[in-house]
Amino acid sequence: MQRIHANLMIPGRGAPVSDAVVLLDGPTIAYAGPAAEAPVAGDAEEVRAEVVMPGLWDCHVHLLGQLVPDLAMLPREPVALRAARGVAGLRAALDAGVTSIRELGGLGLDMTAAVAEGTVPGPAIHAAGAAISPTGGHVDLHSYPLPWVHDYGAASNELRVADGESGCARVVREQLRRNAKVIKICASGGVMSEVDHPIHQQFTAAELRVLVEVAGLAERAVAAHCHGKPGMIAALEAGVRTIEHGTYLDEECAAAMRETSAILVPTQFVIASAVADIDRLPPYARPKMLAVVERHAEAVALAHQTGVTVAMGTDIGAGDWGRHGEELTLLVKAGFTPLEAIETATANAPATLGPQAPRSGRLEAGYDADLLILDDNPLDDIAVLADPARIRQVWQAGRRVKPV
Repeated sequence: MQRIHANLMIPGRGAPVSDAVVLLDGPTIAYAGPAAEAPVAGDAEEVRAEVVMPGLWDCHVHLLGQLVPDLAMLPREPVALRAARGVAGLRAALDAGVTSIRELGGLGLDMTAAVAEGTVPGPAIHAAGAAISPTGGHVDLHSYPLPWVHDYGAASNELRVADGESGCARVVREQLRRNAKVIKICASGGVMSEVDHPIHQQFTAAELRVLVEVAGLAERAVAAHCHGKPGMIAALEAGVRTIEHGTYLDEECAAAMRETSAILVPTQFVIASAVADIDRLPPYARPKMLAVVERHAEAVALAHQTGVTVAMGTDIGAGDWGRHGEELTLLVKAGFTPLEAIETATANAPATLGPQAPRSGRLEAGYDADLLILDDNPLDDIAVLADPARIRQVWQAGRRVKPV
């Protein structure tokens, strides 16, 4: 048993606690609260800390192993090479304080076992398998012949094209057969796809209902990539659990999200980092990205102002692993308090998995013993969590994994 005695505990949800103790009993928290009320644990190893808080979740990443953000490059590089790059990314995420990820299209299902068995150090992976879109949609590789895209998708299972109610049902069942913990669909066009428009709805209402229904039969939530309002409203009416990006979210969308208890995963980081280095993007993506920057920032601020539940996600997938905490600084810039921003990455985050959600993201008895030890208070300066060097210790399932 470990006993962490901290000057300040940020529990994930609720007010911070001064002079606090967290007791770890193997992979589970046995107690978290005021030191004066902590049970006696005479044989516990004591760790002194300035600040203790839950490990971070990144609810939107892609284990694609790419060096540049270009989906058309996926078939041109061996899967083994990209998986090897993914191993380095997972270690960087862990060092940045990320102890759990929701992987929404990529090699996550294949890499989950390696992390779970301890072969590869990294956050716990809750993977979707393939991202799913219709023909011509966001994860269709538009520059390739369509039969090639079908063959590549079936072989790698990083992206899949599905049309019609029966086709949608079949592809979801194939992800469930591989034990996907969440289903990822593309309800609107995208920025990083060649032909489609980010505002346009992609799946029909009937297809969306089938995607959500089949996932729900296996108690899996659906995450919907969505920029435009038409797809957002249709996806919410179908029963998706999360809206990813939400660029054109307005008052009506916000009201629908509150009514359905849906969660927004805004992924500001991917937009900010792309605009800062716009020449990294394929030429077709540059004007699309520049067109959504201001609107997306307004949507995130509106979501906060109107009480939409938000969970932290970055959309990291190509070369930016370890920069996850920068999303929290962007949330604060959008109007969140540091405590609210931390809640998006801790207590709010597991709910993005719906019925598959683990007891994680909170310093509370019975929850997973994933936590961070800091020398500086992120409530005073949220940038503490954007700098891996300032995250002194990372604990995962009751074991210290940084420093090793």
